[in-house]
Amino acid sequence: MTGTAGGLRVAVVGAGAVGGYVGGMLAAAGGDVRFLARGETLVALRRDGLRITGGPSADRHMPGVRASADPAELGEVDAVLLCVKTPQLTAAARALAPLLGEDTAVVTVQNGVEAPEQVASVLGRDRVLPGLARVVAVPVRPGVVRHLGPPGALGFTEWDGSVSKRVLRLREALRAASLTAAEPADVWAELWAKFLVVVPVGSLGAATGGATVGELRSRAGTRRLLVAAMREIHGTAVRLGIGLPDDAVDTAVGLVDRQAPDATSSLQRDVLAGRPSELDAWTGAAVRLAARAGHRAPVLELLHELLAAREALAAGAPH
Repeated sequence: MTGTAGGLRVAVVGAGAVGGYVGGMLAAAGGDVRFLARGETLVALRRDGLRITGGPSADRHMPGVRASADPAELGEVDAVLLCVKTPQLTAAARALAPLLGEDTAVVTVQNGVEAPEQVASVLGRDRVLPGLARVVAVPVRPGVVRHLGPPGALGFTEWDGSVSKRVLRLREALRAASLTAAEPADVWAELWAKFLVVVPVGSLGAATGGATVGELRSRAGTRRLLVAAMREIHGTAVRLGIGLPDDAVDTAVGLVDRQAPDATSSLQRDVLAGRPSELDAWTGAAVRLAARAGHRAPVLELLHELLAAREALAAGAPH
């Protein structure tokens, strides 16, 4: 890889909450960061730059960031942070060719367990660094991201779990930008551990019409459903050979109990607002993978059917 004095050449695809925050922090640290964006976001980035507010990152404004809707204008980079939501994932992967040099790494950070394979089916496994993001941030408006939690963290490895030179260099760039570069011993287990939390919380939050994390965990019935859905996902993972520990559900429940009581999931916010959601990549994937593993998942099946029906009816399609 050949980086610049300010760091690696990094392209960020999707300047929403995660991409805007991570890309903005890299740019603020002097990194060579290029944003692939479109629509109002592209206009805002070109006109006003990128701003991060709140959190330990305080207020950071990066005027004059490099942004384009055409990947050919951005040129080859050393790493691509693929930060779009799963419905846009395949199309985004197909558009990356002008960004890819001989050793360019593409990092997936989606909240799901199928995203790395989805991108690898387009680009090949040798291109993909399976990863996960732990970033508490929300988009305020195009070009402005509000950071709400501790310093954001990205964890990733090579497909086989190894730590290559390109993994080490990207970790160094993140740390230089005051971001946490996690070092997962088993990235697949960590992806499933996160899946174990986000799918039950997001699905139940949407199915209840918008219950917060605090409401879901404090009501006896919804708490039981949360735990039951977590156990279904854990059982699927074990049957598929994922190295989740026996106490993974207890750990997940503890994480939910420590979250801010007014927190909600991006899945439930999108479903309730009638926006394209990640239902298929979250709850749908949990159901599909359970079937593949020969494992029953009645709670997840019910939640998926309720929410899929809701989305179909909202779109004017009865089935």
